[in-house]
Amino acid sequence: MNRSQLKRSNILRMALSGSGTMEHGETFLLRAVRIGAVVALYWFVSITMVFLNNYLLDNQDLDAPLFVTFYQCVVTVGLCWLMQLLSKLCPGLIDFPSVKFDVKTSREVLPLSIVFICMITFNNLCLKYVGVAFYTVGRSLSTVFNVLLSYVVLKQTTSFRAILCCGIILGGFWLGVDQEGMTGSLSWTGVFFGVVASACVSLNAIYTKKVMPAVDGNIWKLSYYNNINACVLFLPLIIVFGEFGRLASFSRLTDLGFWSMMTLGGVFGFAIGYVTGLQIKFTSPLTHNVSGTAKACAQTVIAVVYNSSSKSLLWWTSNMMVLGGSSAYTWVKSLEMKKTPHRVPQDSAREKLLPGEKGNLGV
Repeated sequence: MNRSQLKRSNILRMALSGSGTMEHGETFLLRAVRIGAVVALYWFVSITMVFLNNYLLDNQDLDAPLFVTFYQCVVTVGLCWLMQLLSKLCPGLIDFPSVKFDVKTSREVLPLSIVFICMITFNNLCLKYVGVAFYTVGRSLSTVFNVLLSYVVLKQTTSFRAILCCGIILGGFWLGVDQEGMTGSLSWTGVFFGVVASACVSLNAIYTKKVMPAVDGNIWKLSYYNNINACVLFLPLIIVFGEFGRLASFSRLTDLGFWSMMTLGGVFGFAIGYVTGLQIKFTSPLTHNVSGTAKACAQTVIAVVYNSSSKSLLWWTSNMMVLGGSSAYTWVKSLEMKKTPHRVPQDSAREKLLPGEKGNLGV
């Protein structure tokens, strides 16, 4: 090869290298934009759902939290049917499993459904009594209960570092309760419901693992059966607690705007499961938890600003302790999983995160 040919070859190699760099740059930029859009969508759906539920549950004219939760379960079942239909009409665009109701499967899922009902009911009651601003602290003990119940039920031990993170969360919880009490806006009823809801979130994760084989490991099938069972189980509870009488005397029972908001709450409740899976798919379970923690922080700030509240430094410190302890626990558990010989696949990790989403990170 003479000098002229060698020069042309070098120019061609440089050009090809430059185009490859540009193509890689475009791919990276596109991926970054996609991840940013997915995270933003998760934040929007999750935060909107919290404020929407708070609006519905804080309605002074209708004191019927069980009915509100029941209606959201009905909407979820309806959306599962709709997604199945759309999946058949647009198979390449929408991927949703075909689910036919089976009594045997429903019976196998029933124990989880009872825990699921307790979780979403106490979760909504906590939100009703403590409001959005204090909700992050009021519902912060899920991680602590997860460690306790894993030891009691599954005989799984926890590392010292993970227990230390739980200690930080507990400290933030008690400091938050103390500071909220000093402002005169503390509801012990709401705190009680928050603690019970936190325990139910942990139980929900444990029972989910047990019943997952009954639905072929598919989280959408589990959601379908869970919500059908919940719709049936909620009816006697609504009767016992006298909520049908309150509905009959409700002045906005025929108001289209009220039912639109109720339906919208159910849609967002259904959507949170989808956007959670989407965020994990495009990032990772660890990043999802970090995003959920940051979202909870932003949610608290928005609630304080929206209500024009004035909070002390210690009040904010309690929130930071809760969020920091939760993030540290996630990081510690992630490091421990990497050190184990058999790592948990990402799909399996996603199934663990999704069941508690509505009761934990989502609201």
